[in-house]
Amino acid sequence: MAHDWMPTSPCGPSCLAGDEPTVGPLRAAARLTGALGVLLASALAVPMMPIIGRAGRELLAKGIFRTLLRAFGVRLVVTGAEGLREGRSRGALVATNHISWLDIAAVNAVRPMRALAKEDIRSWPVLGKVVSGAGTLFVNRESLRTLPKTVTDLTDALRSGSLVYVCPEGTTWCGQGGMGRFRHALFQAAIDGGVPVQPIAIRFRMSDGRETPAPAFVGDETIVDAVRRVARLRGLTLEMKVLPEIAPGRANNRRELAALTETAINSALGRVTLPTQRRRKLTLVVPKPKHAHAPETAA
Repeated sequence: MAHDWMPTSPCGPSCLAGDEPTVGPLRAAARLTGALGVLLASALAVPMMPIIGRAGRELLAKGIFRTLLRAFGVRLVVTGAEGLREGRSRGALVATNHISWLDIAAVNAVRPMRALAKEDIRSWPVLGKVVSGAGTLFVNRESLRTLPKTVTDLTDALRSGSLVYVCPEGTTWCGQGGMGRFRHALFQAAIDGGVPVQPIAIRFRMSDGRETPAPAFVGDETIVDAVRRVARLRGLTLEMKVLPEIAPGRANNRRELAALTETAINSALGRVTLPTQRRRKLTLVVPKPKHAHAPETAA
């Protein structure tokens, strides 16, 4: 059953146009084979992670994710990459709109970081081992009782100086005409940890410039279905805009911080919205004149 911690998206197969240019079956098969090779190599590299140091781990992870995108023929275009500069001494809650399984690959291809992911990803073949080895924090969205501990673990990671990638929508959307509302619970970790929120806006385009929902992971389809569809696409571009940080002090509470982040991302994507505000009852006061005058009459 859906709840605020495990929302549902209205997106499904009907959101997918299906008219995007595609490659042939042999090319698609070669892409899948190449991607599988990248994941297998990544799994073999996991035991080395603790001994190569932080810089070595980030360099290795960046290479893995860039190679994975190339294997699928995805072109990555990044604006504002300096916002994810290397060597920053404080943590940040990195929040993006969530469309595809490619989102996290793109973010880590620019700057490797920890992530907050669904518990079931831990059990995925090959990829689950790689994700776990990267220091991922896992969340059980089916249980509201786990929420306080998840926020506490996230706060500790942010205080330690980590960048942590989260998807506040709680699920994937196709990206056409809008996105899901940002759930505010995770933003409490940024407030408690005293770290900024780093918004990132993501969208997908085809080679002709039109925005496409084709890479979306939506509805009841499996991750295998979504991966196969991406492997067939020709000329896919992933655009990523790294936006200015939002200091936790700019908001009175986590709800306002979530709204500010959501608005920043929507604005960057050309979908201008206003933050949700608490309604106030307004009373119109009309001052009485000091002296009464006789009404004027028309001549």
